[in-house]
Amino acid sequence: MMISRSSRFAVLFAGLFLAFSMVTADYAEARRGGSFGSRGTRTFQSVPPTRTAPQPTAPVERSMTPNTATNNAARQTPAAQRPGLFSGLGGSMMRGLLLGGLIGLLLGQGFGGLAGIFGLLLQGLLIGGAIMLAIRFFRSQSARNQAPAMAGVPRGMDNFGRNAAAQREADNVSSFPIPGIGSGFGRTAPASDEITMTPTDLDTFQQRLTEVQEAFGREDHAGLRRLATPEMVSYLSEELADNAKKGIRNEVSNVSLLEADIAESWREDGRDYATAALRYESVDVTRDRASGKIVAGEADRPTETTELWTFTRQNGGDWKLAAIQQP
Repeated sequence: MMISRSSRFAVLFAGLFLAFSMVTADYAEARRGGSFGSRGTRTFQSVPPTRTAPQPTAPVERSMTPNTATNNAARQTPAAQRPGLFSGLGGSMMRGLLLGGLIGLLLGQGFGGLAGIFGLLLQGLLIGGAIMLAIRFFRSQSARNQAPAMAGVPRGMDNFGRNAAAQREADNVSSFPIPGIGSGFGRTAPASDEITMTPTDLDTFQQRLTEVQEAFGREDHAGLRRLATPEMVSYLSEELADNAKKGIRNEVSNVSLLEADIAESWREDGRDYATAALRYESVDVTRDRASGKIVAGEADRPTETTELWTFTRQNGGDWKLAAIQQP
């Protein structure tokens, strides 16, 4: 049956719409680098929510930091699983009985042999259940014989540990909050490795936001190396190379911070880290390299973006961009 003209038009329209959507998504992907960088030992941990970014942010997706938690889990031997009804010795017996019944059915007992098969199944279930009970009994006896020596610790010591933990938690509640940027609020520092941000640090974060965005828009690799860690420079340079390969250029200008606060700040191995939730406006457009025509974004209409930027410094040096995450 031939396709009508209206049906052909609908199919053509759907194809054009799909192609346009793919091109738009391609340009959007060129302007959105995703979640990448390093947050030290907290790279693969969720970022706590703040007023600027009220939802918990997922861990970094692309990072050169080894995921020690995943590697340790992969190296560990899986715990012995409890044998099921059709596993182990009981399973072997069940499978043997079932196979024997089926062979008897095929050798001429006919469908009248189904009763025999059901009987064999019932016997197998009873035998398997008895075996499972015996295995559990021997395991429980073995576990009792291997009870840890620490089981004899006086109960008072355990209560002392609980009281100490409760006291530490009460002390943490009274910790002073970390100051925020703009209209954002700070966050309580509960751990001993937490550090406090000064107004100078917060001003630097706001300055880095503008400098990094503008350097990326200018494709200024030297500027990016001055403002970001080598890992971040590699990701940003890769994105710029992809844009050049596609024949487009991403321009970011008129960056204006609207609201920000500190999600967490800490020190590890002589290096300081601070993750800030930033909500800002910017003119973000993508242009065709040859013609200069805008293919995504609007030059006269700023867009609003919320991201989490992690900064790091060593031995009191300059703060550098270490990670960017999308909430």
